This record gives sequence, structure tokens and C-alpha cells, in this order.
Amino acid sequence: MSEYQGVQENARRWREAVGRGDLVLLDGFHALKHALRFGADVRAVIADDPDAVRALAAELAPDVEGDVARLVGKAELRALLARVHPTGVAALAVRPDRAEGRARLDRRPRTAPVVVLDNPRNLGNVGAVVRLAAGFGATGVVTRGDLDPWHPNVVRAGAGLHYATTVDRVEIDTLPAGPLYALDPEGEDIRALTLPDDALLAFGSERHGISPELRARADHLVSLPMRPQVSSYNLATSVAMALFHWGGPHQD
Repeated sequence: MSEYQGVQENARRWREAVGRGDLVLLDGFHALKHALRFGADVRAVIADDPDAVRALAAELAPDVEGDVARLVGKAELRALLARVHPTGVAALAVRPDRAEGRARLDRRPRTAPVVVLDNPRNLGNVGAVVRLAAGFGATGVVTRGDLDPWHPNVVRAGAGLHYATTVDRVEIDTLPAGPLYALDPEGEDIRALTLPDDALLAFGSERHGISPELRARADHLVSLPMRPQVSSYNLATSVAMALFHWGGPHQD
């Protein structure tokens, strides 16, 4: 097979794979790297310059260099993607099984909290929260509302770290078990509390805060320290502060 035929075959396989609803776009090398590190079933990897991607793997992620070298194929990215990542590579991976993810969320005792995002609106913010949850070792991130936490823009902002934690969408009556700590300006200062490992840490939408129904469901209302006349923190910043407090040196 000529190089041209190989490129065309890789493009054809990519287009066929995109038609499957259970595959997730991994946009860029870092998303691919993280997905491979955390066990994603990667079905296709394409690049304008596969050798450059292999070199990037050797430099930045030698632990997955062999997987990248085996998977990457040449294709013209601009013909297949609306936006090409600066690292010049994209991949498709299988979305994790929801039943298995739900089992991890419901497993007791939990050793780390679950982050609950109540009707978030900004895709990039949700992706940033997934990155934080993965970095802190949280059990998972669940969202309420119509935003899909596996939307391509969320996965892009999460840099492939959806595979390092559990990410799902839930309803209020299907929240994982555990005491619910809702972040609210009227709550008790978080510095006076010890957050248990099985806590659900709930954060409201960027504009409206915690919804009335989730506020009513909360076991505790918790506030973050904030200077007077400052209206709010960014969602990801709030999550980072709460997770840092949970995992800080005062915890047993």
C-alpha cells in the first residue's frame, strides 16, 4: 500500500469510528497521554506527522511511548477535524461503561469525596474541575442538569483526565450516598470543618449558585473564606479550595 493509500485508509477508518456513539474525541497529545496512562481503550490515533508525535511521546511521556508508536497513523487532520490541536494529533477512545462508573461512585466506604456540579453551564469550567478531581484523587465528578460532562469541549479542557476518575451525569435522586456538603455563602466557614472522605461536595452554577432543591437536600452548608465585596470565585477555584481543605494536613 502506498503512503497516499495509507493516509486515505486511516481517514476512512476514522470517519467510520466517529459514527459510533460510544467513542470520545481526545484532542491533542496531552489528552492522549493521560487517557493511555489511565487505561483508556484507544481505538484510533491520527496525526499529520506521526514521527513528530512519536518524538513527543519519547520526550514527554516515555511510559506510553510504545502505545503511541503502535497506534498512531498518518492522516490529514484538517480534513477530519473542525479544529486541529497545536500538537498535531487526535485520537478516539471508548467512553467508560456507566454501570462500572456508578459502582465506583456507590462503593462504600469511599476514600475520597465526590464532586457534585449543580447545573454547570461552562464546558471549560467542567473540564477544569475534572482535572482537579483527578489530581486530588477524588472519587469522581458528577453533574446535574443538561450539560454532558463528556462533551468534546469538556474532555478537551480536562486533558484526557476523565479516564483518571469517574465522570457521569446524575439526577438529585440518584446522587451517590454520603453526607452532602453544599457550598453556599450563608454556610459555615469551611475552615471550621473536617470534611469526611465519603463527602459529596456540591457546587452551584457559575451564575445562580446552588439550586433550591439541592440546597434543601444538603446535610451541611459550607462557605469559603472571601474578602467582603468580592462576589464569587471561579468554579474550578472553589473546587480546588474545597479539595485542598479536605486533603490538607489537618485531616487524619
